[in-house]
Amino acid sequence: MSVASVFDPSAVLAVQTLQEGHPEPLGSTPMNGGVNFAVWSDHAQRIELCVFSADGRSELARWPLHGPFAGVFHGFLPGAGPGLVYGLRAQGPWAPEQGHRFNPAKLLLDPWGREIIAPTEGFAWRDEHLGHAAHNPHQRDERDNAALAHKSRVAPAAADAPGHHNRPRVAAAQRVMAEVHVKGFSAQHPEIPAALRGTYAGMAHPAAIAHWQRLGVTTLSLLPVQQCLSEPHLQALGLPNYWGYNTLGFFSVDPRWSTTPNDPRAAASEFRAMVASLHAAGLEVVLDVVYNHTPEGGEQGATLCWRGLDNRHWYAHEPDAPARLRNLTGCGNALNVAHPLVSRWVLDSLRYWVREMGVDGFRFDLAPVLGRDRSGRFNPEAAFFTALRQDPLLSQALMVAEPWDASGDGYQLGQFPPPFMEWNDKFRDTQRGWWLNSGVNRGQMAQRFCASSTVFGPSQRRPSASINFIAVHDGFTTHDVVSYAGKHNEANGEGNRDGRDGELCQPFGPEGPSSDPEVLWRRERTRRALLASLLLAHGTPMLCAGDELANSQGGNNNAYNQDNPTTWLDWAQADTGLMDFVAEVLALRRRLPALHTDLWPRPWHAAEAAPQAASRVHWRHPAGHELNLHEWHHSAHSPGAAFAGIYTAPGASQPTLLLAFNPDDTPCTLHLPDDALWRVALCSSGEPHPSPVRGTLQLPARSLRVAEHCPI
Repeated sequence: MSVASVFDPSAVLAVQTLQEGHPEPLGSTPMNGGVNFAVWSDHAQRIELCVFSADGRSELARWPLHGPFAGVFHGFLPGAGPGLVYGLRAQGPWAPEQGHRFNPAKLLLDPWGREIIAPTEGFAWRDEHLGHAAHNPHQRDERDNAALAHKSRVAPAAADAPGHHNRPRVAAAQRVMAEVHVKGFSAQHPEIPAALRGTYAGMAHPAAIAHWQRLGVTTLSLLPVQQCLSEPHLQALGLPNYWGYNTLGFFSVDPRWSTTPNDPRAAASEFRAMVASLHAAGLEVVLDVVYNHTPEGGEQGATLCWRGLDNRHWYAHEPDAPARLRNLTGCGNALNVAHPLVSRWVLDSLRYWVREMGVDGFRFDLAPVLGRDRSGRFNPEAAFFTALRQDPLLSQALMVAEPWDASGDGYQLGQFPPPFMEWNDKFRDTQRGWWLNSGVNRGQMAQRFCASSTVFGPSQRRPSASINFIAVHDGFTTHDVVSYAGKHNEANGEGNRDGRDGELCQPFGPEGPSSDPEVLWRRERTRRALLASLLLAHGTPMLCAGDELANSQGGNNNAYNQDNPTTWLDWAQADTGLMDFVAEVLALRRRLPALHTDLWPRPWHAAEAAPQAASRVHWRHPAGHELNLHEWHHSAHSPGAAFAGIYTAPGASQPTLLLAFNPDDTPCTLHLPDDALWRVALCSSGEPHPSPVRGTLQLPARSLRVAEHCPI
């Protein structure tokens, strides 16, 4: 802990009564020679501010806050300042059958707090953190847990982040995303100094930046970096929550990925510096955020913060059973974002990360939870979404939805309002199915390749709303998609029961590493075709970091608790040829407007009705004719499924670009649409190709080819 982070609490111990202070802003705010505290609770009868020694070991003083006034308790502590360690205690009804679980014996974090310190000996899940007796969920536990609990710490006054004013301006049509874990990316990177590997500073190192620039990536989507707490079952197994989808501090940087993990304030500074460096290099920063649940678990879980302040309003409850929380997340609870103050808390947190930490946007985990009304139904016009669109700061940020949650009606792909982009799992499943010969037909392939217009078009969104991917953190890497027949999650300690069952994959022979030339040939071709399809399709492409290296997780498709070489990118074994190929494909995407337009491509027969700037697309059979209805339903499961898309630029009378897809194990011949010359610009198989060609074009087995029309 740095000296600058420490505040001597003796300066405030002589205070007898808190001054009234102000109900705004919520949280702890240094001002006017002291600190103002404001805490929301609709049902608490009394809230006390507890001040601790700098190390958090000893409670030194306790004062009741004034109020409540409009649901807010508040007070001003003169002489206090940044570095003061504090917690809250809330008194109110103990009535679990009505959803009330107040227990003043439990020290609570400030939900708006911006710094959190762990107990000196480290945090352990113990029965003392339960608001109820372990043997009786209806009986209140009277043991004081303060010595064992996390505490809040007053942060310095807000200030703009260094990178706030030099944000890159990436056009939607040019955006190329990569999902990346801060630690996993650089933990084994040989060009990054050992002291910086696995940290925010490592992500900002010139070698890291050079990698993304070499590929042509514009936007980094970071797995959660808000302060996380590992779940009880993981602590029992001696494993961490490596991914971080269990947020404890929604205004706090996770210090684990800092070069100073014991100093939250220094960690925040390092994060800001990382964002500023990435911005200076032209890279956007998007955060994966988890506003759908908290670490407190179900109704019989711990009392750490929200449950103790107002369990009835912070969480969504079953309408006919207020004692029970709605489990929309699979984690035991779901935040009640339909409540105005919970919604405000989320918005305040988002603004903090944009204004003070400098980030460019957010990917919302299990995003339908945020759009559920008081009845529990998903509503695209929910108040939270309206507030986002009206907010002068957040309306300019990138917004990405994971469009499903764990409830029965949780799948909401295409239902989010503008300006949301959405993870498009239909693209993933269709591309895998096509190239793995698993029954996907030409019509499905073309529809997904063109950004799923039937999904996103009705809400008047553009192709960029579809975030296309082949692999993400949750599932197989692209290497493992073509190397395994099923998941191998034994190391996770859950008997291989965790993770997605039935994930679409095909090892083309025995699972795992192989020396069989035939197996390796199919795997290499299929992997390159998958990546080429991803990077050339309409919509916003998103790589899973490491796929460009042919990185493997040994068949683990749910490596959320593996902070080890399983999830750290293996730079020593990186496939440099594959990296060159990804860079080549993305360079082609940038160069050819038809491949990165953010307008819906129009069918050939709809040319007259098409907007002036939209390309026309004509889908053809290898024999040269336009696909008929029967041929559209021809699947990649049987031979002869190859087909091609012919693009005509706006205002042009002749075709300008051709993309051909051949999922078969045998080459085929494509008859070209006119007698002009065509130049092959890309072949995913890597085979040499004659160029220019006239009349016919050879399509190698298991490959995607791009050809440009040569003007005479």
